[in-house]
Amino acid sequence: MANIVCEGLTKQYDGGQPVLHPLDLHIDEGEFVVLLGPSGCGKSTMLRMIAGLEEISGGSLSIGGRVVNDVPARERNVAMVFQNYALYPHMSVYENIAFGLRRLKTPKAEIDRRVREVAAMLNLDALLERKPRAMSGGQQQRAAIARAMIKTPSVFLFDEPLSNLDAKLRAQLRTDIKRLHQRLKTTTVYVTHDQLEAMTLADRVILMRGGHIEQEGTPTELYRYPRTIFGAGFIGTPAMNFLDGSVQCTGERVTVSSAAGHWQLRANRFRRLQDGQTIKLAVRPNFVRIPESGTTDGDLVLNGAAELVEVLGAEALITVDCSGERVTALVPASAAPHTGDHVKLAFSERDLHVFDVATGENVSLEAADEAAAPIPAPRLHAASGLGVH
Repeated sequence: MANIVCEGLTKQYDGGQPVLHPLDLHIDEGEFVVLLGPSGCGKSTMLRMIAGLEEISGGSLSIGGRVVNDVPARERNVAMVFQNYALYPHMSVYENIAFGLRRLKTPKAEIDRRVREVAAMLNLDALLERKPRAMSGGQQQRAAIARAMIKTPSVFLFDEPLSNLDAKLRAQLRTDIKRLHQRLKTTTVYVTHDQLEAMTLADRVILMRGGHIEQEGTPTELYRYPRTIFGAGFIGTPAMNFLDGSVQCTGERVTVSSAAGHWQLRANRFRRLQDGQTIKLAVRPNFVRIPESGTTDGDLVLNGAAELVEVLGAEALITVDCSGERVTALVPASAAPHTGDHVKLAFSERDLHVFDVATGENVSLEAADEAAAPIPAPRLHAASGLGVH
C-alpha cells in the first residue's frame, strides 16, 4: 500500500486552456477514493497522470513518499483497469492474468500459484481456459481486474470499469470490487461519472468540475451537505428539488418565498441570508412526505396537484405541480395519490438547503444544531425521477 499526494498538480495541452487547475489532494494508504464528475471535468486525466500515462504540466505527485513526476509508468508499482477490458483476444484467461508475471520472469510454479489464487478471489476458477470472446462482459472485466491484482501493486487505478456493462452486471461487479478492497486494503483510485457507483464504493468522494475539486468528503457528507448548487444537483437519485426564491428580512425574522409557498425560517443556520437575496431553495425527494396526521412544528408545507406517479416497487416517486413549480417526493407506494389528486407535502426545515444564485454556494450549512443532528444514510434509487432544475 502507498499514499498519494498531489501538490499544485496541473495539466495543460500545448499552451491551451488548463484541463486540470492547481490541485491539492492527499489519499491515505488503503483508502478507496472515487473521482466523480461529468465528462470533461478532468477526473480521467488526473488518473492517467497518477498512472504515468500523461505528463504532468506543473506541481508534484508522490506515491508512497516518492515523487514520481518523471518516473515511467512501469516503475510506479500501480495497476490500472480500463473501461474496455484490454484483454489479449488470442490468449486464454489464464494466459492474460499471467502475462505480467511472465514478463517479469517470475518462476512458473509461482505464476501458477498466484494465478489460481487470484482467480479464486474473483470466481474465475472455471474460466481459466476460455478465450475472452467466449466470456460475458462481466467475466472479461473480472479477468482484467485479476490481471491487475496479480502484480500486487501498491495502488489500484480504475478508469470507469463498469460503464460498458448492463445494470445487473454493474451491481454485481460493484460488490466484487468492494469486497476485493475490503480484503486487500490496497490504495484505490476509481474514476466514474455514475454517482451511484461513487456513493456505494467510496470511503471518500472527490467531486470534480471544470478541472477543479468542487467538494470532497464521505458519500454521506456530499449527499447530506452539498456545498454548491452543482454538487446538490449531481449527487442523489432521484434528483434534488430546486425552487426559485427570494429572501425578506424583517428584524431578526427571515422569510423565504417562491411560487410554491412562503416560509418563515427559524433555525440559526439561515442567519447568513440577506434581504432581497435571490436564492434557490432545495430539498431532496427522500425528505419530502405526505403527512398522515397533520404537520409537526418546524415543518414547511407545500400544496399542489399530483402530475405524475411512478411506482418503483415499495415506494413511489410522485411529481406535484405546486403553482408552477414541480416538486418530487419519494413516498410509500401505499400512500401514493392518483394523478390529478390534490396533495399536501411537508418537509422539515432542517432538510432545507438554501443556495445563493450569484455564487452557487450553500448558505445554510454553519449551524451547530444542524451539525449535531443525526444524519440518515443516503437512499439511492436506480430509477430516474423528475427533479426540478
